[in-house]
Amino acid sequence: MAGMGDRALREQLVERRSRLRAALPAEDDSEVIRLLNEVDAALERMDRGTYGICETCHEPVEADRLLMDPLTRFCLDHLNPEQQRALEHDLELAASIQRGLLPRPELSFAGWQVHHHYQPLGPVSGDYCDAVTIEDAEAKAASPPLDGGGSSLLLLLGDVSGKGVAASMLMAHLNALFRSLSGFRMPLEQMMERANRVFCESTLASHFATLVAIRAQSSGEIEVCNAGHSPVVLVCGGEVSLLEPDDLPLGMFVTARFSSRKGRLGAGDSILAYTDGLSEAQGAGGAEYGEARLKAFARHHHTLPAGGLLRAWLQDVDQFRAGVPLSDDLSAMVVRRL
Repeated sequence: MAGMGDRALREQLVERRSRLRAALPAEDDSEVIRLLNEVDAALERMDRGTYGICETCHEPVEADRLLMDPLTRFCLDHLNPEQQRALEHDLELAASIQRGLLPRPELSFAGWQVHHHYQPLGPVSGDYCDAVTIEDAEAKAASPPLDGGGSSLLLLLGDVSGKGVAASMLMAHLNALFRSLSGFRMPLEQMMERANRVFCESTLASHFATLVAIRAQSSGEIEVCNAGHSPVVLVCGGEVSLLEPDDLPLGMFVTARFSSRKGRLGAGDSILAYTDGLSEAQGAGGAEYGEARLKAFARHHHTLPAGGLLRAWLQDVDQFRAGVPLSDDLSAMVVRRL
């Protein structure tokens, strides 16, 4: 590990050492002394250049585990049984929390249908998916059911850098950010800028998130902001086009500005959004699924109902992969104007 991440971890360890020393009671506390010794040992490993290297196999320790526990000295393959059981329990808990943050797979709201598919590569995922209604009287985050009772629907699909529990924690952080910000009546660009500022100021410099935010009005008006994410597929009157990203990912620069595109969808028009785990899924020959195949699929199947379109889309990806395992989390969303 090097650069900004290294310095941030060192500062974190120095801060923890300072707190431990301040907490050391007059009579020796064996637990505080143990932790203090582990922090000192980690700082010594940084000085020697061996920090983040497994002490058994001498291979790099998983980066997300170091971010969660900077005292880690062994990779996943060389944890003792007690450490393995503790990690399994943490993963089960994280997976349960993450599942609870997801919207229902099938939602309807004021003339819109939304179907999504969320497929973690492991127990937890760095993909972010949410649906929030903005109420007419007072804007607030919705709780199921989403049917009716609001003026607009905020749809979010994103991908946090990294993998594992650390990425899932950042996903939960984004979820809390946008559900809080949706309680204020503000333009989509301003909401993105506020979220970006908080995300920058509350995470390490190495962390960022690509994100597509879609605001759908009951009138059929839509607004799309793409912050460094995969292109959004827009199907209007049978014509298929791509909405390329216009802005940088969240978390890159505190003062970043964001823009949006506006339009209107008619009956039967759709939006297809996805994470790169889908577009970069590989087939038997090593080629990626890609945007060209996705556009061709949308052109030939756009008349299907929203749920059927999503199922056919996932089947097309599976057929293309021909049994090749996924290498990343995969999420997809179909938004249909009725």
